[in-house]
Amino acid sequence: MTRGEMWWAETPEGGRRPHLILTRAAATDVLNRLLCVPATRTVRFIPTEVRLDGDDGMPQVCALTLDNIRPLPKAALRDFICTLSDERMHQVCRALSVAVDC
Repeated sequence: MTRGEMWWAETPEGGRRPHLILTRAAATDVLNRLLCVPATRTVRFIPTEVRLDGDDGMPQVCALTLDNIRPLPKAALRDFICTLSDERMHQVCRALSVAVDC
């Protein structure tokens, strides 16, 4: 598990949905919880959102909404989906910057 990977996660409040790992790669081996952002099928085209599709390795069109970052236990991350490209991760970082207003 490392930064930039998409995993299917099981959460009590959200059920099974894809999540992107945001935690820096150097810390993922030593932490029990990782900073993640869930994907949603509702694409709203807002500045804090990054749209993903089959070209990214996702099974269907979805969006990462960087307003919804949360820590997840590693055990919640069940099945690997794909690794996002450097270009897509730059888009994620820009959306995160907008989400936290810095």
